[in-house]
Amino acid sequence: MNHAQPVENLKRTIGVFGLACAVVNITVGTGIFVLPALIAGRLGGAAIICFLVCGLVIFLIALCFAEVGGKVTGSGGTYAYIETAFGPFAGFLANNIFCFGSCVLSDAAVANGLSQTLGHFFPALDSTVFRPLFFLLLFGGLAFINIRGTKNGVRFIVFTTFAKLIPLFLLIIFGMSHVAAENLQWKNSFTFNDIGAATLTLFFAFLGIEGAVTNSGEFKNPSRVVPLGILSGLSFVLLLYISIQLIVQGVLGENLPSFKNAPLTEVSERLFGYIGITLITIGAAVSMLGSLSGEILAIPRLLFAGARDGILPAFLGKVHPKYITPHFAIIVYATLGYLFAVFGAFKQLIILTSASTLLIYLGVVLATIRLRYRKKVVEGKTFTIPGGIIIPVLATAIIVWILSNLSKEEMIGISIALLIVSLVYVLVKWYKNKQIRRLAPVND
Repeated sequence: MNHAQPVENLKRTIGVFGLACAVVNITVGTGIFVLPALIAGRLGGAAIICFLVCGLVIFLIALCFAEVGGKVTGSGGTYAYIETAFGPFAGFLANNIFCFGSCVLSDAAVANGLSQTLGHFFPALDSTVFRPLFFLLLFGGLAFINIRGTKNGVRFIVFTTFAKLIPLFLLIIFGMSHVAAENLQWKNSFTFNDIGAATLTLFFAFLGIEGAVTNSGEFKNPSRVVPLGILSGLSFVLLLYISIQLIVQGVLGENLPSFKNAPLTEVSERLFGYIGITLITIGAAVSMLGSLSGEILAIPRLLFAGARDGILPAFLGKVHPKYITPHFAIIVYATLGYLFAVFGAFKQLIILTSASTLLIYLGVVLATIRLRYRKKVVEGKTFTIPGGIIIPVLATAIIVWILSNLSKEEMIGISIALLIVSLVYVLVKWYKNKQIRRLAPVND
């Protein structure tokens, strides 16, 4: 069955550099500012193994994104890839997992990471009493800003990218001379399951491809831009992460797990004193604020579109009469993020976010295999992963292995969520068919 590409009136202006920058900007966020200590607490100096495993699996997944992204060139990214390969039900699941499982939980985790980071300066912000109020101001303020509309979005993205990369570069450059070789030795005993569980936690820091390809309908030449943009962006991210982990581990050594809330802040203090604390905290805070603001601006559009398509309640499809923004969708999305931020712990949130996104990645990997045996969905030559289906199969195996490290409770929770979303799809489809039959002309 040949799926024709949708006709869209979008300008294809995003090139390789633009996509690579988007990958870096979305991927380098909360995770790398907080996770090094959590991973070291389980594996010690051997934590670098998790970075290499994550790097391997994300590159395998990226190759699958590159192949399927060259074939499915309409807007929607992962949603479009999975729907084209497996149909509307799979697309519906992917869209909801992305919106609620990945984005909402990710925003809640970012908010918790922000409170922990700022808590280094203002301990009250990370206290039981003031955290809910801080989150209310955070989500409420960003929702208010986005309801009123945003200007100079691209400039803000560039600003937040530099704001978080500059202190990270300074930490790497000046931290090299302070690394103690004995701090990098593997002294802890660990098992294969320890690596899997730690990798599931760390994978949160590598999430971002799915967001970067959402504008797939605006890539200049998808068959070239998608593989080169994704792979070059991820190469930069992996080198940056490995360098940061080596510096942090090399400077703090066995004390690294003691600074689980803000390990990079502690290293910066040792390197630059109070100025270092200020620099890395500002960089982390701006990074997290930029990430949250971007999510609260973009993701409610999925709720808005769902309401317009009749899948979600109609009020989510209303537009503010003055600011011309989907204000109800923004309010609902921000409210969900607030509630999960208040009632979820950072570590549990990032594990569930990683698991949800890995399910989406698994869908894209399987879509790569599926589309290999379908008629071309686009004309002309597109990027194809060498080696047949070896890489997609290997990526599938590693993703399944990482997901197998979920606890029993986490697996049950995700399974229940999938069943609920499936039930919603069935009910919506039944209601639409009923409406069609009701409106259909009756033959005499």
